[in-house]
Amino acid sequence: MNGKKDSHAPLRVALLVPSSNTVMENDLHAALPKRDFTVHADRMYLVECTRDAERRMIEQFAPQAAGDLGTLNPDLLVFGCTSAGSLFGLDYDAKVCRELGERAGCLGLGVISAVAEALERQGARRLAVITPYNEDLTQSVASAVADGREIVCAYGMGIEDNVALADPTPEEIVAFARERLAGKSFDGIFVSCTNFRAYEARRALAEAFGVPVVTSNSAVIDAIQRFRDTRTQTHH
Repeated sequence: MNGKKDSHAPLRVALLVPSSNTVMENDLHAALPKRDFTVHADRMYLVECTRDAERRMIEQFAPQAAGDLGTLNPDLLVFGCTSAGSLFGLDYDAKVCRELGERAGCLGLGVISAVAEALERQGARRLAVITPYNEDLTQSVASAVADGREIVCAYGMGIEDNVALADPTPEEIVAFARERLAGKSFDGIFVSCTNFRAYEARRALAEAFGVPVVTSNSAVIDAIQRFRDTRTQTHH
C-alpha cells in the first residue's frame, strides 16, 4: 500500500500494457510533464489481438504485473488495453480495473471507461469509430461506447498481430478514415487502441472532418490529468 507522499510530488502512474505495445508509453511520456507525472510500465504477455488472447492476458498475466507495479507505491494504475477492457462492456472494464488497482494498492483506471467519459464530456451523440482491429474487436469497442449514443459506423483495419497495430502511420490512419467515413454524418470520432498512432493523428483527423476526436491515449491522458487536479484540490 502507498506510504506517505508529499502532496506536491509528481503523480506516480503505474501503467499496464500488452507486452507487444510500442506506442502507449511514448504517448504518455510525451504528453505528461515530468514535473507533475512519472509513468512506470509493466507488461502483460500478448501477441495476438483477438478476444481469446486478450482474455488470457487479463486472467493470467495482468494480476502479476499489477502486483509488481504495487511495489513502487503508485498513485494510479492504468490498465492500458482498450479492446480487452471492452470485451464484456464498461462494467467489466470497471471490475477488472478495480481488482488490478487493489493488487497495486491504488485506484485502477481503464481505457474504455476513460474513453466513455471523454465522449460524454465532448457531447458527441452520433459517433464514427475507427480501429486497427478485426471485426469482432471493432464491434466490441463500438458496443462498449454506444451507451446513449448512435454508432453511425465502425471500421477496422483487420490487424490481428498486436505489434503490427503500431505499423500504420498517422497519415495512413487519416487516409483510412477519409476513405471509410466519406459521405457519413457524425458529430464525433473515436479512434481505438493504445498501440495505434491515433494520438499523433488526432489533430489532422479533427481538421479533416470538423468534429471532435477522442483516441484511446488522449482519453487516458485527460483522465490522468483530471485525477491529479482532483487530488491537488483535495489537499488544499
